[in-house]
Amino acid sequence: MQEILTIGRYFKRKFGVKVYKAPISIMGFTCPNIDGTIAKGGCIYCENESFSPNISKEQRSFKLNLHTKDNPHLNSQLLQLESQYKKTKTKLAKKFNAKKFIVYFQSFTNTYAPFSTLKALYDKAFELEDAIGISIGTRSDCVSEEVLRYLKIKKDEGKEVWIEYGVQSIYNQTLEYINRGHTIENVIEWIEKTKEYGLNVCVHVIFGLPNETEEMMLNSFKLLCDLHVNSIKIHPLYITKNTRLANEYKSGNFTPMSEEKYLDILVKAVQMMPKDIVLQRITAGVPNDSLLAPKWCYEPHAQKNSAKNALLKAGFLY
Repeated sequence: MQEILTIGRYFKRKFGVKVYKAPISIMGFTCPNIDGTIAKGGCIYCENESFSPNISKEQRSFKLNLHTKDNPHLNSQLLQLESQYKKTKTKLAKKFNAKKFIVYFQSFTNTYAPFSTLKALYDKAFELEDAIGISIGTRSDCVSEEVLRYLKIKKDEGKEVWIEYGVQSIYNQTLEYINRGHTIENVIEWIEKTKEYGLNVCVHVIFGLPNETEEMMLNSFKLLCDLHVNSIKIHPLYITKNTRLANEYKSGNFTPMSEEKYLDILVKAVQMMPKDIVLQRITAGVPNDSLLAPKWCYEPHAQKNSAKNALLKAGFLY
């Protein structure tokens, strides 16, 4: 039986205590694929507001980008960061006996703002009680070397630093179809630059994207492994209301992957994964009525148990 290096095991071995990621959603952050800078409307599967559940409708009217000169809401953002962190930290400590935390800038593109804003928020996150570091969800076309240099300094000071890139697929025809707004060449360039700065890289890949074969999904997974990333998150594609993918599904132009097929590809991917790569996620879904399909993505606990059992049968302990 081979024990998979999960993020929990990675942190426990490194820090000796339970470490959990505390997800944060900061007002003002958006995505160049949503605001029209690179593309419009976001990815075809993206229900924009579902990625910022902690942000009110009023707060969503304030939008940052790389060219924003003044940020009158920075103090509010800093207070929001601290408030969300304390609330989530208390919940995780009570439920899972977590002792230390990674501040996870999760919603939207969390390097898509002026450096002065980013530095203020990151500095604050590093200073939060029991926070040992940060993880930044972003896109490869929205990262600057100025940000990487700053994060390297923090890493050299002993902080835990992760950058999470949404990759989804290595095929440019898929990236164009799903309206990602960047190429795989750009992804590879910035993964390699991030690694050169000594920072931890986590990549997100989606299984079940339109027009992709099993071979293509596994090729995406293999290339990312070959880039020596530190961690991978695997997501099944699911369809939510108010997305362009929902229209494709309703018109009969797209059929989501079955759970059995997803589990089969998941096992094959894990079988080719180097033992030192952290597998952070093997499931994804929406446990509410915004989910259209597939229905097996509705119940996260059942989905995770099915994935764990499939891996167990193949000789892997997740």
